[in-house]
Amino acid sequence: MPSSLQAAASQPHPPPQPGWIEAPHRLIALGDFALESGAVIRDFVVSAALHGDWQDHSLPVVVALCAIGSVHHRLDFLIGPGLGLDPARYRIIAIDAIGNGLTSSPSTSTQQPGLQFPRFTIGDMVRSQKLALEACGVQEIEAVIGASMGGMQALQWGVQYPDAMRKLVALTPMAKTAPWAAAINEAARQALLARMRGHQPGQPWPDDIWDGWTPIMQLLAMRTPVQLAREFGDVATCQDWMRQRAAWWARQQFDPVDWIYQSWAYDAHDVGATPGFAGDTAAALASIRARSLIAAPELDLYNPVECARWAASMIPRCDYVEIASDWGHLMASSADAAASAILNAKIAALLAAGDDSPDPAAPAR
Repeated sequence: MPSSLQAAASQPHPPPQPGWIEAPHRLIALGDFALESGAVIRDFVVSAALHGDWQDHSLPVVVALCAIGSVHHRLDFLIGPGLGLDPARYRIIAIDAIGNGLTSSPSTSTQQPGLQFPRFTIGDMVRSQKLALEACGVQEIEAVIGASMGGMQALQWGVQYPDAMRKLVALTPMAKTAPWAAAINEAARQALLARMRGHQPGQPWPDDIWDGWTPIMQLLAMRTPVQLAREFGDVATCQDWMRQRAAWWARQQFDPVDWIYQSWAYDAHDVGATPGFAGDTAAALASIRARSLIAAPELDLYNPVECARWAASMIPRCDYVEIASDWGHLMASSADAAASAILNAKIAALLAAGDDSPDPAAPAR
């Protein structure tokens, strides 16, 4: 294993959650990291978790990417014996995105803390991941996989580094952020900013910092009316859940400024902005060479399903799966066991197949 993967992580890790997989957590120091804007993040560090036997170089490498406000556990529902990402068959590196509190972020930077931290893009996230993999001696990538903002990063990988990977999986993604998704983010940002007024640097955040953000991002954007009615049954139960969830989220140790920075990157996302495409999103998607899989639910109240469907139609070798799920955006998570089983089967089949062979997985319901 390269020495760059030996350093133990020092940043605080969120409390363990049901379904999370314990795995070695490492830091990869890259020095000063220049952004697309020309700004520089000082003392830049990439965080990652490793699954599988990294001493066995015969095993292909799969890169797993995390969503907005999440860490390297985001795709744990795909990792395990017999699942889409089987650690006996692959070396899996789950990489934390810039601004998630583990990779360099406004909340962790000593030289550029808080709002002194430069704004970054999803393209910057992807380039930092590529550099981290190179620093670890990874020369070939079998697949890049992500959900939500991770799916958006996966599409950016396919455009930015078309020869870097053989397979690409993007779950609930957008190739270019839809106005609807940006509006959701703006509502959530304003909910945070309203509670951040008067906050003094170095002081703890107010106890209610997440109270307005939680119903927007953890309920309205993530689920569907049908799922809410089935789970909660009445208004009082739903309201009680929101209060409990806000308190739970505060315990996850995620910093509100970090989320705001990631949401700015989310809003600005467009694979067509990649150098060489002059803003032509369709042409950028058409340049993807990896055999690809895009999956989405029938209704997504965060990243509109139309965005995923259109992106799939633009990529030359792309299978599109639309899954019947009442969970909406959370279809691509452990929340929906039936959808999770379909996704694991589809991903396992894609990784096992040759680049040009048909997908042998059972059709989606």
